[in-house]
Amino acid sequence: MDFAYTDKVKELQQRLTDFMAKEIVPRDHSWHQQAEAGQFPPDFYWDLKEKAFEQGLWNMFLPGLKDDEPGTRCTNLEYAPLAEIMGRVYWSPEIFNCNAPDTGNTEIFHMFGTPEQKEKYLKPLLHGKIRSAFCMTEPEVASSDATNVQTSIRREGDEWVINGRKWFITNAAHPLLGVMIVMGVTSPDAEVHRRQSMVLVDPGTPGVTIARNIPVMHHISPEGHCEVVFENVRVPASNILGEEGAGFAIAQARLGPGRIHHCMRTIGQCEVALELMIDRGLNRKTFGKRTIDHDTVREAVALSRIEIDQARLLVLRAAWRIDQEGNKAARDDVSAIKVVAARLQTTVTNRAMQVFGAMGLTPDTPISYLWTWGRALQFIDGPDEVHLRTIARGVVRRQEQNGMSRVMPHSFKQSALLG
Repeated sequence: MDFAYTDKVKELQQRLTDFMAKEIVPRDHSWHQQAEAGQFPPDFYWDLKEKAFEQGLWNMFLPGLKDDEPGTRCTNLEYAPLAEIMGRVYWSPEIFNCNAPDTGNTEIFHMFGTPEQKEKYLKPLLHGKIRSAFCMTEPEVASSDATNVQTSIRREGDEWVINGRKWFITNAAHPLLGVMIVMGVTSPDAEVHRRQSMVLVDPGTPGVTIARNIPVMHHISPEGHCEVVFENVRVPASNILGEEGAGFAIAQARLGPGRIHHCMRTIGQCEVALELMIDRGLNRKTFGKRTIDHDTVREAVALSRIEIDQARLLVLRAAWRIDQEGNKAARDDVSAIKVVAARLQTTVTNRAMQVFGAMGLTPDTPISYLWTWGRALQFIDGPDEVHLRTIARGVVRRQEQNGMSRVMPHSFKQSALLG
C-alpha cells in the first residue's frame, strides 16, 4: 500500500488551499450572517462556484467521470486529502460541487440512471445547477437496518404512488433542490432484500410536504435536515431508479463512498480544532504561564496529533481498498474509519473546548459546531453499533475460516481442550 501523494495530488492540494485562503475563509462570517438572516444561498454563491469551476476544482469526488462531464477525475485515494482541505470550512464543499448528499446521489445516477434520468438530473447535478436529497431514514423504524423501511411505493398503471414519512433529509430545504431519491417498499412479499425500490420525485410534486427542518443539537442548517411527508405522491413509472427490487443494493452501493467522504472531511475539521486549541494556548495565560505550557494541555495537543494522524492513515487505507478491490471488499475498512472518525471529532473538539474555556461553547468559534457534527456523525450513514457489528462479524468469520490461533500458549490450549 503506497499512500504517498502524487504530483497531481500535491498540485491540487496547493490550488485548493490557495482558493480556500483567498475565497472561502474571508467569506465565512458573511456566509453565517446571511444564512441566519434567511438569505440562502448567499449573494456570493454563484460567483465562487464559477471560479471553482474555471480553476478545475470541481467534481473531484467522482472517479468514473466521463470525458464529456465537467470536473477533475480523482481516485478515492487522491480525493481524500482534497476532501480534508474542503472539510475545514463547513459550507465550502458545495462551492466545489463536492457536498453531501449530492456526491452519493450523483454516483448512483451515474451507475444506475437511464439516459433520460441522466439528462434531467445527473447533468444539472454535475454542473452544480441543482441540489438533491436522499430519502431513506424514517421516524417510525430503526433505519440503520434498511430492510425496515416502511414507506409504501405502489404501482398503479403508469404511475408509482408514494405514501410515507422520512426525516433527517439533508437538502430538503435547499432553494435549489431539484430531485429527491425516495426509498420504499414496492414488493412487500418478496425476499427481504428485494422488497425495496428507489423512485425519483421532483420536490414540487403534489403531496410532498416539508413538515419541519429538524434542529440537530439545537443547530438549524439552512439547507435542512428535514422531516418530509409523502401523501399519495404520484410520479411516472419511468421514475424508478435502476430496477424494481434493487433499492437495497443501490443503497449499499451509494453509502460506501458517501461514508468515507464524511470521514475525509472530518480529518480537516479535527485539524482546525487542534490548530485553534494551540493558538488559544499560546495566547492565554493561567496561573502565571501560558496555557499551552501546562502539562494537561500539552497532553491534549499530543494525543490529538497522534489520533488525527492515525485516523488519516485509516482513511487512506479504506480509500485505497475501494480503488483496488471495490466497495464490497472495503466494507470493513469503511466501517472502521466511520467509527474512528466520528469519535475522533468529538474527542478532539471536546479537548479544544476545554482549552478555550466557556468561549468554546459559543458561536464565537467553530468548535461547538464541529463537536455537534462529530456527535451527529455517530448516527449519519449508520450508527456506530452497526459498523462495529460489521467489523466484528468480519473478524470472527476470518478467524473461523483460518482455524484456531497457532501462537496460543500451550497451557491455555491444554486447559481449553480439557474444558
